[in-house]
Amino acid sequence: MSDILDRGGLLFAICAVIAASLLLQSPLGSFYTFYTPLLILAAAYVPGAFLLTAAIGRSGGTGASFRRDYAPLLTCSAMAFAAATLPLAVFVRIFPLPFFPYIAGAACAWFLCLMFFAIRTVFGAGNAQAVAIVCLSWLPLVGAAYLWGPLRSVLGFLASPFILFYAFYYLRDEAGTFGAGMRNRQNFRRSLDAAAVNPHDGEAQYQLGLIYQARHQLTEAIRRFEAAIAIDRRETDAHFQLGRIARQQGRLQDALGYFQTVLDQDEKHHQSEILRELGALYLAAGQYEHARAELERYIERRPYDPEGLYYLGQAMKALGRTQDARGFYERSIEAARAAPAYLQRSAAKWSRLAQKQV
Repeated sequence: MSDILDRGGLLFAICAVIAASLLLQSPLGSFYTFYTPLLILAAAYVPGAFLLTAAIGRSGGTGASFRRDYAPLLTCSAMAFAAATLPLAVFVRIFPLPFFPYIAGAACAWFLCLMFFAIRTVFGAGNAQAVAIVCLSWLPLVGAAYLWGPLRSVLGFLASPFILFYAFYYLRDEAGTFGAGMRNRQNFRRSLDAAAVNPHDGEAQYQLGLIYQARHQLTEAIRRFEAAIAIDRRETDAHFQLGRIARQQGRLQDALGYFQTVLDQDEKHHQSEILRELGALYLAAGQYEHARAELERYIERRPYDPEGLYYLGQAMKALGRTQDARGFYERSIEAARAAPAYLQRSAAKWSRLAQKQV
């Protein structure tokens, strides 16, 4: 899916869906028309995935996200559909028609598996969120099936050559903005790859590492961050991200080394988030007094950060200071509610965790 985002094309994906649908239509007769799967993907499944992501992930700026990510997600979804349908078209010709439901069920399961990775890669969603979105992705299809009767008459009218011509003439600029998201991604990636050839450009390596980190390709992200440090030991951002990855992977000693380097270079790095990460590290190591000290320093500087308040509540709870812990959990919930729209998705996670603790 990452390679599809970097080098794939929407036109090729559309052609792959149509080809797979035509191959499947031949043995099934008039079971469905060849353009139906593409229409369902483009008009129901992919927009439904956006709505589910906004609801489950509590992400803000859904309109901007739709313009930016619609073409990438449609491309990944179309390629996933083609990858699941092409084997189905082959097996339908080999096995008797009564076996079709079982083979189709296996193809659907494979498509959903591929969509799990597509959601993770395009939106940077966590495993639990991606599973929830994929499991609920049948809801838009139910709505499309319910409205299919009225829509068929409308689509028949819209299929008029005159209507299509005027729609293309007046809406071509608006339609182009949906494909611009994928073109911009790929142009940016090509620029970074070109810059990374320079053995003295650590920033390009760092930016590539961020892309892989957002796509959950941590091995490649670590390699890029380490390359940035090899070029410039004072690449503080790369040390910071390597420490975060090491903490998430349970390599606490490695994380401590990276964070100590960040502290030595800039104690206020990343708006003092280095103190929050260090406090979370001490929490994971069971050093609760050290965690409390670092997190209190952080909250003095960033009193409305839901994540830092939650961690401080955890430290207080571990130290037996229950009332103080409750106060910090409640502050975390309030801070998440007051977070700006573009931070709602990340803040919602800490609000839910704090509510459970309260």
